[in-house]
This record gives sequence, structure tokens and C-alpha cells, in this order.
Amino acid sequence: MKKLHFKVIVLAVSLAFSAGAMAQNMSKTEYQASKDKISAEYKAAREACASLAGNPKDVCVAQAKGNEKIAQAELDAGYKPSSKTHYQVRIAKAQADYGVAKQTCGAMAGNAKDVCIKEAKSARTAAKANAKVQLKTSDANAIADEKSADARTKAKLQVAGAHKDAQAEKLDAQYAVEKEKCDTYAGGAKDECLQQVKLRFSK
Repeated sequence: MKKLHFKVIVLAVSLAFSAGAMAQNMSKTEYQASKDKISAEYKAAREACASLAGNPKDVCVAQAKGNEKIAQAELDAGYKPSSKTHYQVRIAKAQADYGVAKQTCGAMAGNAKDVCIKEAKSARTAAKANAKVQLKTSDANAIADEKSADARTKAKLQVAGAHKDAQAEKLDAQYAVEKEKCDTYAGGAKDECLQQVKLRFSK
């Protein structure tokens, strides 16, 4: 019953911010009103978490904080649309997912907890790397619409570089996860595990 109650509260926290930032061409007054609404919804979500305890409460609070940040980022993107503000929305979502995942890992112990946290970090790294690629691509497309052939070529090279960097960041994060999993072993078995991981990731 407690588990179901927790899920209902988390769902309520998620839905509380659903209307957080659906606006384009809004006035400064409307922007401020939306900002105040997000703040009020965050407080209500935090109060909903108060009936929980321990790890479920921590997860619920992390969800509330994350949704507030996402709603604010979406509001900013609606108020002043740009590749940068849309990038900030993606980053807010990556950070929010990580915050919830990290607190969820808190219910675990030992190596399982360590692996869980590494996996959460890996997912955040991947999401942020993808957001960076999307930002570079968006900027490159804007240049392609306005600039010369040389500028377009340069923009394409920047996007290719961003893709390469993103791939490297994701692989490093995955490598950290696999290394952490080797800690379940000891002695020669652990050494063998680490050696296999290094071979797989060409380290």
C-alpha cells in the first residue's frame, strides 16, 4: 500500500508542472506570473512529499526539484526562444533525471549502489553530450541559412567534432560503469574482469 501511495505522489509531483511553460510571445507580466506559478507548484509538490519518509521521500523531493528546474527552463525557452534556451531545457531534463536516479540508488548498498550511481552518471553524460550536439547542429543550420559556403563548411566540421566528442564522453562514462561492476569480484577474478573491460574499451 505504501508503495502505491508513493507512486501516486510521484505522479502528482510530475503532473504538477505540466503547464509550467507553454508560452510563446508572452509579455513580461505573463512571464512573471508563470514563474510564480512554477514556484507555487514546487511548494505544493514538496508538501506532497512530506507524507513520505526515508528514501521514497528523498526520491519524491528530487522529482519535485527536477520538475521545477525543467518547468523554469521551458518557460525561459518559450519566453526567449533560441538554440541556447532549448539546450538549457535538455540540460535541465538530464540533471533532473540524474537527481531522481541518484536518490533511487540511495535505497541500495555496496557495489550495487556504486554501479547504480555510475549508471545514472553515464545516462546524464549521454544526455548532456546529445544536448551539446543538438546545440551545435542548430547553430550550424542557422549559419547555413545565412552565411557563405566557407562558413557552412566550418559549421559542418564543428558539428562533426561535437559528434566525436559526444561519442568519446559516452564511452568514458560506460567504461566507468563496467569498471565499477568488476568490484563485485576479488583477486585474480577482479583483475581478469578489469583486463576484459580495458580490452573492450581499448584503454
